[in-house]
Amino acid sequence: MENVRPFPHQQADRDGLEEQLDAERFVLGTAMNQPNDIKTMRALITGSTFQRPAHEVIWTAILNLVDRGDSTYFTAVIAELDRSKELRRAGGINYITQVNDYVGGGDATHWASKVRDAADLREEANVGRLILQRATAPDAEPGAATVVYEEFARRRRERDEQQTGTSDGPFLNWQTFFATDFGKVELLPGRLMAPGQQIAVVGEGKAGKSLLVQEWLWRMATGLPFLGDRAHDPIPVLYIDAENGHADIQARLISYGAGPDHMGLLTYASFPPIRPLDTPGGGQDLLRLVDASGAQLVCLDTVSRFISGPENDADTWLALYRCSLLPLKRAGKSSVRLDHLGKDAERGARGSSAKTQDVDHVWELRAQGGGSLTLKRTYTRTGIGPDHFAIVRQAQQDGDTYRPGGTRHVLMTWDTEAEHTEGSVEWLIDQIDALGLPDDAGNPRTKAALAQADIRIAKTKIEAAVRIRKNRDNLGSPNGFPETFPEGVPGERSPGTSKGSQKPQVKHSPGTPGEPPGTAGSPPSPPPKEGKGEEAPGSEDPQLPLCTVCGRSLTADWAHRGYDTHLGCDPRTGSHPDAA
Repeated sequence: MENVRPFPHQQADRDGLEEQLDAERFVLGTAMNQPNDIKTMRALITGSTFQRPAHEVIWTAILNLVDRGDSTYFTAVIAELDRSKELRRAGGINYITQVNDYVGGGDATHWASKVRDAADLREEANVGRLILQRATAPDAEPGAATVVYEEFARRRRERDEQQTGTSDGPFLNWQTFFATDFGKVELLPGRLMAPGQQIAVVGEGKAGKSLLVQEWLWRMATGLPFLGDRAHDPIPVLYIDAENGHADIQARLISYGAGPDHMGLLTYASFPPIRPLDTPGGGQDLLRLVDASGAQLVCLDTVSRFISGPENDADTWLALYRCSLLPLKRAGKSSVRLDHLGKDAERGARGSSAKTQDVDHVWELRAQGGGSLTLKRTYTRTGIGPDHFAIVRQAQQDGDTYRPGGTRHVLMTWDTEAEHTEGSVEWLIDQIDALGLPDDAGNPRTKAALAQADIRIAKTKIEAAVRIRKNRDNLGSPNGFPETFPEGVPGERSPGTSKGSQKPQVKHSPGTPGEPPGTAGSPPSPPPKEGKGEEAPGSEDPQLPLCTVCGRSLTADWAHRGYDTHLGCDPRTGSHPDAA
């Protein structure tokens, strides 16, 4: 009977049945690939909701795995069915493998609602037939049909009441929606994003994207302030890294001030064995890591390491969002992904433009030299928060290792900006420090070292830098940072150094060999008006204190700083002609 054309209504019935069974397969496939959506679907359907008995058997096995806290990947479902001797009733291994390919585009609520609606229609049809049967039976009792309907209405009412508030489906609840004050959004520490948002941090190679984001998220996980923001309660963070080696990670964390007992709520996954995140399996692997860590924010470093499709293909990034990032956003999780700028930096991140269409903000990081950075928001969906940060990256090094707690990113103030402008005296001091010269190195030795390092700068600036370095301790230049870290005390010299000995070298930040030094120098000294820093003859001011060595008036700025000698008269420098 194969060469027979069915009647139109028969073909429609078959099509409708197959569509309904496909919806059930989408529910099961989504549950096996996106376990975070099971809670939503479980609120809408039960095992008896499925029309095909095999689907009810598979759904029951999935819920058993969820209740035990186990994986719902299709191989785990097969093992569970085999253990319970239900594998044949579920359709066998081949059928479950086929069902695993049904992933509903991330919209679990849509497919679960279709399955529930179809079950409601079947139940209503059955109740209608039963009412008709009771009402027309020869020996029907009065009110028998009414009893059937009232029992059906009670079950439906109890189910709806139980589901109220559990899932609102895809539609907005207007009362709740307009009662929510979206203007009172408290940004996450650092003020780069709000809870639940997804951002991209894009930068040139060696600009230090990982350095900045690692310190930011470590501080977020430990409750420390960042970029001028106040301290917050610690937030669980999952950092997934497929870019940096273990040695670099350890050196950086130590340089930030981290340690085994000072990691807060940071979970770090280094080169994790997960499938590409632009596939359903990779999305499930990611959600499993998020569930295991309890993270509220996830970082991908670098996002191009986690995809299998071509970077220039828009479908790759659409699949990444559908399979991995959409489930994260639906669950209220924040995400940060690091990316590289393309060959034309003005066009933003390399690859397809589709890669940034789903994010809430795009931040571009650029190195300006001398440890100065700019972090600029080039795209925003909401406009909430600042658009630009001027940052100074500071680092201190003792020998071949970085000083614990000596690396950080701080907001650039007027003072720090002046200190770190390339070509300034303070910038030159940083270069001399980096060359390893002691503080008492004179002009000839300093000039020779700078010439050997091919650093060309005016003679007057070299002489000014030498004077400041010689008198650095008298100026009160700090050797530490203002914020206290568990590993040290602000202002305390590094182990093995003493007053007048060589300071810890200030070099590039850990893990970025080609980056310029970024440690702030000493407070700038006022330029001398004549000679070695004395006031010009005849410039004595009776309102100002006198230098205890030469007897002439100090400058107003110098006196207000609390000094009682001119810079050149300081007995420790021995530079004044009248000094003993």
